[in-house]
Amino acid sequence: MQSAHNEYHMNQIETADPKQLVVMLYDGAIRFLEKAAAEIEDFKKYDNVNTNILKSQDIITELMLSLDMEQGGEIANNLLSLYAFMKKELLDANMKKEKSGILQVIKMLEDLKDAWEKMEPGPEVKKEAPAERPKGGFVAQG
Repeated sequence: MQSAHNEYHMNQIETADPKQLVVMLYDGAIRFLEKAAAEIEDFKKYDNVNTNILKSQDIITELMLSLDMEQGGEIANNLLSLYAFMKKELLDANMKKEKSGILQVIKMLEDLKDAWEKMEPGPEVKKEAPAERPKGGFVAQG
């Protein structure tokens, strides 16, 4: 059953437009941070808290890397600053095991997610079929 779920999830990702992908990333980061916040007061679960915060930080890093700083102008710069702030807050919350920083970042992510969901659709983006992934081994192109 897990394989069918993974296949469904991969299909969602591969067929999503860029706006939907950003919303999906926000959803994932929020979900991981909610798990961390729920367990942060139990020192026996600090490893889970750490893992979930790190997953959220990885998602925020992906959001940072996806910004088009040339075309995005001031909005991209503002988002970059927000994402950097979130990563710092999560680093502090993880080190100090403080729930307040996690909750603050969840609120910021929820606000950004709401804004993206309300955004008017942009021009139609032509999608290419996903490239066939090589089987086995590491492939570097360049």
